[in-house]
Amino acid sequence: MRGLIAAGGHATRLRPLTYSLPKQLISVANKPIIFYVLEDLADAGITDVVIVVAPHSADAIRSTVGDGSRFGQKITYIVQAEARGIADVVRVAEQELIGQPFVMYLGDNVLEGGVRHLVEEFERENPNASILLTKVEHPEAFGVAVLDGDRVVRLVEKPKERISDLALVGVYLFDESVWESVKAIEPSFRDEYEITDTIQHMIDRGLKVRPHVHHGWWLDTGKKDDMLEANRTILETLERSIVGDVEESTVEGRVVISEGAKVVRSQIRGPAIIGAGAHVVDSYIGPYSAIGAGCVIEDAEVEHSILLDEAKVFGVRRVTDSIFGRGAVATRDQGSQRAYRFMIGDNSNVSVV
Repeated sequence: MRGLIAAGGHATRLRPLTYSLPKQLISVANKPIIFYVLEDLADAGITDVVIVVAPHSADAIRSTVGDGSRFGQKITYIVQAEARGIADVVRVAEQELIGQPFVMYLGDNVLEGGVRHLVEEFERENPNASILLTKVEHPEAFGVAVLDGDRVVRLVEKPKERISDLALVGVYLFDESVWESVKAIEPSFRDEYEITDTIQHMIDRGLKVRPHVHHGWWLDTGKKDDMLEANRTILETLERSIVGDVEESTVEGRVVISEGAKVVRSQIRGPAIIGAGAHVVDSYIGPYSAIGAGCVIEDAEVEHSILLDEAKVFGVRRVTDSIFGRGAVATRDQGSQRAYRFMIGDNSNVSVV
């Protein structure tokens, strides 16, 4: 079985960060989101992976992910000229994938437990397709599936009426029968080729589409709050590790201080991670904070936030629920203390009063 990762799109809901950084490369708990996807596929024994990228993000993803050797994988890149939906990602990858089954994984999703169990089930039971589902409170925001026992009988994209609370998670497994269906569908009202239409076409052909209901956490990192929630959830899984230098400081709970990092006269309260070479001086780093490599935080308070590599915060109290792009700088000029919430793109410079 091979792997297919969808890593295109423009990620408008995460601008300005995604003007200069593909959303799949934004770090959650100091690791690019797409790395979690690749690790899940590797854990499932999938060593041959195709990544479909957009023209504007192709170079950045290639340079960050590389040839896949760090994951024990061989990676092939395909540039999708225009984003036309998830099913179109399958269409453009046909020549690389035809001849064997594959698992498709959306490159901005983070999934508890990975996909090994799903791959093993697919190989054991040999359905034509298998989809991962999870119960959601607001199914109108998702593609949903209607089940009849162990079969999927209907898929609806963003239903106006509540016909099911089982949303498609963003992991799909297909055998060779998918190619007929993915070529048969027409663009939706959004002018996109919908994966739900592809799977529905398979159902209408009488093929077996098997559901698998996921009971762990699933995070779609398409918006700022989703990104912070993914960061919070993954930081909860940290094991304490203090490798960097800690001087005259207090470190409480599940905290990772990476090699080359320095914490001086500060308080770190986990779960939190301090990246390699970061400096935290006279500051407070609160729970659910991920401080990237080379960051500098001086005389500041940061909690429930993501600071990407080389970001800097000087004298700002208190930063919360924020995302700072690479090399972004926030300083405080004067004024009373208050809480600040930011989403700052790469190399931005913000002064607060």
